[in-house]
Amino acid sequence: MYEFLDHEMPDSEGHKLKVHFEECSPCLEKYGLEQAVKKLVKRCCGHDDVPTDLREKVMGRIELIRAGQSTPEAELAPDASQHRASAE
Repeated sequence: MYEFLDHEMPDSEGHKLKVHFEECSPCLEKYGLEQAVKKLVKRCCGHDDVPTDLREKVMGRIELIRAGQSTPEAELAPDASQHRASAE
């Protein structure tokens, strides 16, 4: 749904989803809610510039996930056992 909201999915897939929303009230309601939240976030937080390196890291991770590859957990968060060892 987020790819549809962000216009990031192929047109053929977007069309299928749009047709589904027209036929499925619960999904249309969910879409409307997500669309409203997205607009609210954009209005309230849309003025902050994102650092280029952060944007590149996030987009790189998204691409890995879309490609079916997992990101190494060590890159996402420090290992708790390392913190305990360094604290001792």
